[in-house]
Amino acid sequence: MEITGRVTADATVHTLSDERKVVNFAVAVNDTYKAKNGERVTQTEFFECSYWIGTGIAPYLTKGKIVELAGRVSARAWIDGEGLPKAGLNFHTSKITLHGSAVASQGQDSTEKPKNQAAQKQEVPNDDLPF
Repeated sequence: MEITGRVTADATVHTLSDERKVVNFAVAVNDTYKAKNGERVTQTEFFECSYWIGTGIAPYLTKGKIVELAGRVSARAWIDGEGLPKAGLNFHTSKITLHGSAVASQGQDSTEKPKNQAAQKQEVPNDDLPF
């Protein structure tokens, strides 16, 4: 499956007890359609993403960045601390394509940090963000 959306917060790298590393980040995906009454409706879905192939992509996965992901989706359900049922979507990412800048990665382990931090962290207008 493929999805395209905006990263909701800067990615983090976690090291597991067996020394494996995973990049975790979240993506918001908008779907816009016209309702029967003619009104435009925008629905946003949030995916918690994990990427196990390499950690070099993490510096590029910054809040507001548009990304195209390939992988598989799984659903999760849990009971929160107040006893309320909750649900969410996980996206197990196997390929990442960055959009909106000259820097791109397609499932590769890029160990270089962005050379120009200002170019890497582009300003995105708040009214354009889906969250």
